[in-house]
Formats: sequence, C-alpha cells, structure tokens
Amino acid sequence: MIIKSATFVKSSAKVEQLPPDDLPEFAFIGRSNVGKSSLINCLVKRKELAHTSSHPGKTQTINHYLINKNWYLVDLPGYGYAKVAQTMRAEWEKTLYQYLGKRENLLNVFVLVDVRIEPQKSDLAFLNKLGEHGLAVSVVFTKSDKIGKSVVEENVQKFREAMLEYWEETPPFFITSAEKGTGRDELLKYIAEVSKIWQQAD
Repeated sequence: MIIKSATFVKSSAKVEQLPPDDLPEFAFIGRSNVGKSSLINCLVKRKELAHTSSHPGKTQTINHYLINKNWYLVDLPGYGYAKVAQTMRAEWEKTLYQYLGKRENLLNVFVLVDVRIEPQKSDLAFLNKLGEHGLAVSVVFTKSDKIGKSVVEENVQKFREAMLEYWEETPPFFITSAEKGTGRDELLKYIAEVSKIWQQAD
C-alpha cells in the first residue's frame, strides 16, 4: 500500500462524537510510552501527524485519521501508567470499551508491545480481554532497533508462549521499528488485505 494522503479528522472524548462508521477502521493502542505515535507517523511517513511526547498518557481522546480517503487509522488512549486522576482514567476506560464493543467497522486492534522487555501482565490481560470480546487483534512489537536480533526473537517467543497459556493460537505478530521503518510494509499490506475482504463482503 502506498500512502498518498493522511488527514487528521477529529478527536472524540465520547463515542457519540465519533465520525460515521462507513469506512474500514484500524485502531492502535498500547501501554503509555510504547512508541505508538512514532509508529503511526512512520506508517504514514508524516513526522507530526500524531504528536509524540515524553510524558505518559498524552493521548486522552479517540483520534481519527483518514488515510488515502478510504480507511481510518485510530489512535487510542494508552493503558497502564499515566499521571492522571483515577476518576479520569476510569472514564477513559469506559469510553474505550464502548468504542471497542460497538464500532462495527473496526476491523483490527493493533496492540503495541515494547519488544525490549519481558511479557507484561497489563499487555497480556488487555489482549485476553479483547479476545474474550471476539475482537480481531494483532500484536505489534515496537523498538526492535534498540536491541539485538536474537534478543528480539527470544522476547517475541516468550510473549507467544505467555499468550498460548490462554489462547488456542496466537494472533498475527509484527516486529517494527519506527526509526528504521522495520515492519512498515508488512503492516500496510495486512491493512490493505483486511480492508479488501471487508469491502467485498459489504
């Protein structure tokens, strides 16, 4: 897939504010500071489409971007640590699960995981919850350029084994680096293939 255009559409604090659900939609989410904004910018080759920050919890709304005028890329608030009040965090979570549960054009949730560290309970618990709700998910390992290839492979295998304690089979895995562009083509190809299936079935 060649990215010809990428346009910010809107930020929604509530599901009632979301844009029309007439186009295929792909959501990106992960723990705070997992490199989500950097990966989104890498995918569309725009340095400032999604704003990066050194402060966890910066994304506080559901942000829609229209890509090639025919699908939405959705930047979701992170889960896990964030310097916000507990009540606000609970409100984000409520809105998040309303979005995930009701958005019929949502074709895949890409859950971003830092490949440099051991499998985290928060990542596994979130993936399990999505799986229990029957949502299509993929695991996107980020920051693969920060460690050696053998360590990447070892950590991916550890994550796969941890998932298989609850899953019959693991969902698609992607290994990425926003800095190097690793995995970009594979992700975009996957999005194109899933979009095509959805449009043919529509």
